[in-house]
Amino acid sequence: MMTEINLENHSPELEALCNEFRANNRISPENFELYQVKRGLRNPDGTGVMAGLTLICNVHGYLIADGELIPDVGKLTYRGIDLNDIVNGCTAENRFGFEEVAWLLLFGKQPTKSQLDNFREVLSSCRELPEYFAEDMIIKAPSKNVMNKLARSVLALYSYDGDPDNLSLENNMRQAIQLIARLPTIMTYAYQVKRRHFDKKSMYFHPLDPNQSTAESILNAIRPDRSFTDEEAKLLDICMLIHAEHGGGNNSTFTARVLSSTGTDIYSAISAAIGSLKGPRHGGANHRVMTMMNGLMEGVKDWKDEEEVSDYLERILRKKVPDHSGLIYGIGHAVYTLSDPRAVILKKQACKLAEKRGMKDQFDLFERVEQLAPEVFAKVTGKPKVMCANVDFYSGLVYEMLGIPSDLYTPMFAVSRIAGWCAHRIEEMETCGRIMRPAYRSLSKSIPYVPIDQRN
Repeated sequence: MMTEINLENHSPELEALCNEFRANNRISPENFELYQVKRGLRNPDGTGVMAGLTLICNVHGYLIADGELIPDVGKLTYRGIDLNDIVNGCTAENRFGFEEVAWLLLFGKQPTKSQLDNFREVLSSCRELPEYFAEDMIIKAPSKNVMNKLARSVLALYSYDGDPDNLSLENNMRQAIQLIARLPTIMTYAYQVKRRHFDKKSMYFHPLDPNQSTAESILNAIRPDRSFTDEEAKLLDICMLIHAEHGGGNNSTFTARVLSSTGTDIYSAISAAIGSLKGPRHGGANHRVMTMMNGLMEGVKDWKDEEEVSDYLERILRKKVPDHSGLIYGIGHAVYTLSDPRAVILKKQACKLAEKRGMKDQFDLFERVEQLAPEVFAKVTGKPKVMCANVDFYSGLVYEMLGIPSDLYTPMFAVSRIAGWCAHRIEEMETCGRIMRPAYRSLSKSIPYVPIDQRN
């Protein structure tokens, strides 16, 4: 009698199949050390395996002396220019900076005023989606998760491109600029459809304003009355430009480079990068931070009591609350040690906005968690470690104060980072010329083939 396979979640049949997998797919952790496997493409000291060269970005978080990793103040440069200088320059001149950063990342130098003005016009002209795209790809196929819809929509744009597989620099640049312009539009459409279909709320599509910056166009699209202040738009712009790039080693950018190394089309590469960023260990962490902090705010009676806050953080690390992952989201980074320059910028902005919005107590709690987390981590693990807040820790708080829906926290990361993804795709295709092909050591042993009627 044939055994039926019930694929419903938690069904006995599916559980039995999973147990069979567990029994036949065990790899002892000791084997990774035995064969010197660099799990996560990390060296034994935690640094990343050198996989390529780039002119686009540099991420500095530590020094190495006599083979020892020494914590250092974090620094992030785009094409050699310090991120802080870019933010401070745009702030001093009271102008938007994301479009300038996109130009800088793509072309390798700062644009002149005329070049930037023209580039902004080009981006604005490309924001409209292809005819019937919104109806066919977004409205008729809603998704509970906006990141999922971003990935699917980008992949679908291949069919609307008259020359999708042309890998010339000129065609790649055309496609990159169009994707940078269109992704925010796709995001806001996907969010509105998600609201209507799954949340049973009103759905509204405001017309695009060609005179608006990328940040302004996003606020225009998600606010019911289309109203926002210049200060709000400039702050969202800062969020976008600090998320625009972070070197070739971050998971989503590396994903884009891996796919690009095969010679595939840009839509496949960027769609895969979005899928990578969706993960809670990467871009999805900003949403997890807010979920974690909301749980903390409910579970801690006195937000100013450091002992009570520390006890809750200890419960998080011991997988007792809130999602049982054992992770304090937003604390710690693969490269940064003493500080994440992006988090420093966002923290300063969050502090100013919190005072204006009457949310100072909430901001102070975030700061308290940032200060207490390293010592709680050391207590629970027995391994003291230099840790800092990363960009995800304060970005969700800033978005919340700006009225950005939580559904858009990670998608906002994506519509910013696409500038860096496209720059790295183009650099990979123009300078590397070799498919990425790492190795995995096989631990399987030779066994004889058994005819099917003789198997147990």
